[in-house]
Amino acid sequence: MPTTEELFQQLKHPNPHLRDQAMWELAENPDETTIPRLMSILDEEDTTYRRAAVKALGAIGPDAITPLVQALLNSDNVTVRGSAAKALAQVAINHPDVPFAAEGVQGLKTALDDPNPVVHIAAVMALGEIGSPVVDVLIEALQTTDNPALGISIVNALGSIGDSRGVEVLQSLIENESTDSYVRESATSALSRLEMTTKFQRGEK
Repeated sequence: MPTTEELFQQLKHPNPHLRDQAMWELAENPDETTIPRLMSILDEEDTTYRRAAVKALGAIGPDAITPLVQALLNSDNVTVRGSAAKALAQVAINHPDVPFAAEGVQGLKTALDDPNPVVHIAAVMALGEIGSPVVDVLIEALQTTDNPALGISIVNALGSIGDSRGVEVLQSLIENESTDSYVRESATSALSRLEMTTKFQRGEK
């Protein structure tokens, strides 16, 4: 079996299959240095290495949430904050049966106010991956933001989650004449996706 050092080197490998293999081996056999070391890669200029670390932290799952939230909220480096949000999304993707820690949800909710679009849009995407348990967080953010780009991201997330609570919110956005035109356009397409999903869930044709 490769050593931890070899696995970290393998995260840089040009072959994505070998990177994934290293990622899962690190996730399945972590030691006390694994998470801190992966966290330290989140500001790497080497995009491949950084993305591999994001995926590995996501594969590790709930144990990575606390350090990821700390980085998301406290790092001065926008790359680190954005990577932390993306890693939290990966936690949700890789561990769908584990309720997402409240600390993680709160961190992502706070990050919606991050001044950098890379970060706040990554936070929306992560909340979108968590799905129905955080629909209310997304709805509240949508109703309070005056940032059209953030609004569009949230609208798209609500359209993808497929939770019926989003229907009324999207309808009211579409009907409100003061809604930004791009947000309204996004809400219209998100609503049609959402209605299709909820019909499918109810077993309607």
